[in-house]
Amino acid sequence: MKKSFYLLAYSLFLMVFFLRSADGKAQNKRPNILVIMGDDISRNSMGVYGSKYINTPNFDRIANEGALFTNAYVCNPKCSPSRACFLTGRYSWQLEEAANHIPVMPAKWKFYPELLEKSGYAIGFTGKGWGPGVYYGEHNPAGWEFNDISLTPPYKGISKQDYASNFEAFLTKRDTEKPFCFWFGTHEAHRKYEKDSYKKENKDLSKVTVQAFFPDNELVRGDLADYGVEVEYHDRQIGLALASLEKRGLLDNTIIIATSDQGMPFPHVKGQIYDEDFHEAFVVRWGDKIIPGRVVTDYINFPDVAPTIMEAAGLKPDKQMTGKSFLDALLSEKSGRIDEKRSYSLIGKERHDNGTSDGNQIAVSYPVRAIRTDKYLYCHNYKPDRWPVGDPEFNYNNCDDSPTKSYLTSLKEGDKDYNYFSLSFGKRPADELFDLEKDPDCVNNLASDLQYAFLIKELKAKMETDLKKQKDPRILGKGDIFDYYPQIREEKIKKLYKDKYYNMFDKFFEVFGKKTVPVPAGFVEKDGEN
Repeated sequence: MKKSFYLLAYSLFLMVFFLRSADGKAQNKRPNILVIMGDDISRNSMGVYGSKYINTPNFDRIANEGALFTNAYVCNPKCSPSRACFLTGRYSWQLEEAANHIPVMPAKWKFYPELLEKSGYAIGFTGKGWGPGVYYGEHNPAGWEFNDISLTPPYKGISKQDYASNFEAFLTKRDTEKPFCFWFGTHEAHRKYEKDSYKKENKDLSKVTVQAFFPDNELVRGDLADYGVEVEYHDRQIGLALASLEKRGLLDNTIIIATSDQGMPFPHVKGQIYDEDFHEAFVVRWGDKIIPGRVVTDYINFPDVAPTIMEAAGLKPDKQMTGKSFLDALLSEKSGRIDEKRSYSLIGKERHDNGTSDGNQIAVSYPVRAIRTDKYLYCHNYKPDRWPVGDPEFNYNNCDDSPTKSYLTSLKEGDKDYNYFSLSFGKRPADELFDLEKDPDCVNNLASDLQYAFLIKELKAKMETDLKKQKDPRILGKGDIFDYYPQIREEKIKKLYKDKYYNMFDKFFEVFGKKTVPVPAGFVEKDGEN
């Protein structure tokens, strides 16, 4: 009798085990990889980073059940270059034309998803992968596309793509004998927003946090509240993704990385080298491999992610990857600063959106390099005579249209809020220095104060030493090449520049004498977002 009972119990155990692991080999020794990439979401918008008016319980769950990084940075805050750094494991200034926004991605670069696929992983993405821009190969650098399933979004500004159902479709379709690597890229909180959507969510404007670089008025608060609605939608998608893994018994053998490609789409933030744009929310969960609730203060950059994923998958990082794996920090039992050498980060930008010109030359960059330490942010603006957010005649095109932008750009000198316009859109000196402990919103430039002269010299020397080692063309005196790399939105460029227009490919070939940036034959740009 006892023997029959034990046999029955054992049979039931096996049945439950295989039902829960309906993937056949759900308990792969190699970890699955899930990257959850938000679009234009600031670090301070997440609950675990201190948000008081936006609720993000699912993002917070990943942090509480894993590790929260307080010093994670993109190295070029705009969609295309930021995501390129993440996928290639290379610094932005090492990516040739992919350092610019909306480029032709060079065929030479390798991406961690394709490298994992070659090693036996199933790969895919939903929502927004790498882009906007064009690329070589059969699929987006983030993986094979799963975007067939759509839904009716709750508000006009939210994407119709059903991220969670498309992730489910991937999990169902994939070869369950293989571990998987999936990119879960929402389009939120990219603009445009449904105006006053916050009212339908019964949001209280008095609870909205207004940064020091904005005037505190109802229009700005409403714009920030509408943004918060989209951040909360993004967070609900995270919850659905976690539920998909849980029901399949895959949660604890999946490395889950949740972050965003840059900060919120507001003046002084998106596309600008100030802390809120490049200092990102970054949390990682990996079952019992990571002690829950750890807080890591090591400085990590987006180029460090690809080699970390490769190492976690049991592979050597590709030779092209110049970032440094932080797997040791993930698996450590300690909190705080695990590696004392990870004490600063380098950030930079070249051309972002069109709308900046220099004499007869169109589509030029506003080049910046910066170094961020625990206390200070030092920025060097290489072309301070140019407009940092685009020329006024092109409506400051490197800033997304919004109620906040419209308010600021309508101000005139002498208006009580005019200083806020200057902070976001005015020209900048060659050097900027901010004390982030006292001034986290980067509004008080200390660079002209002589007491900081030695500090600026020290920070600039450290930054330039690293950039020279990384063979940054800008620091080697060859940075103008970034202004000549073509952008692929020719019709928009014609419309924007009108009589100033010239074919950027022809100009590049004329200046540099060889066709080093061909467009992939028959390309189609699927992602038209900025």
